[in-house]
Amino acid sequence: MWRIKPKPPLKEKGEQKTLESVKEGLRFVFRTKEVLGALSLDLFAVLFGGAVAMIPVFAKDILKMGPVGFGWLNAASDIGAILVIVLLTVFPLKKQQGKKLLLAVGGFGLCIIVFALSEIFWISFVALLLSGILDGISVVIRGTILQLKTPDQMRGRVMSVNSMFINSSNELGQFESGVAAKLLGVVPSVVFGGCMTLLVVAATWVKAPALRKMEY
Repeated sequence: MWRIKPKPPLKEKGEQKTLESVKEGLRFVFRTKEVLGALSLDLFAVLFGGAVAMIPVFAKDILKMGPVGFGWLNAASDIGAILVIVLLTVFPLKKQQGKKLLLAVGGFGLCIIVFALSEIFWISFVALLLSGILDGISVVIRGTILQLKTPDQMRGRVMSVNSMFINSSNELGQFESGVAAKLLGVVPSVVFGGCMTLLVVAATWVKAPALRKMEY
């Protein structure tokens, strides 16, 4: 770190209104295919594929587990995320990161489907653990893409847009889970979410070749 030369701060031309700054950040995101693809992939994957809101129902009514079992299920994806972050510090992803991002999100969707169909506790736990690992991989790749593809003067605005995408997808995803469970039933709703995640990955694979071919 001490060998990195500091860069002088960029000088902005006058003060910019907040709304204009937000619009400029959004324009950059929609103009940059790799950034838009990465953000959209995360938004829709979490929106449809998140099963966090349904874990209490699965623990109690399907897997017949008590508070301890529920706690392990609830922690499984976080344990997976911690494991993969540690592993990636030792074994970083070096090639075809864009393709690996898409495969990781697709694998996440498959794990959610397995979790939904499982009636055995350890299978459900492993599925959620793997979903956390794959989600952690996608988070690292997406964050790196955002940092590398965004110029210094736009980074704050783009990261703000990223935060908007993440926060809204988490909350809306839990709302979607509840509505889908009400309309379809608990298990079919989670299977539907996993299938939609796979569909989003397939669409991104076809429609966003720049993201698929992205390497850093």
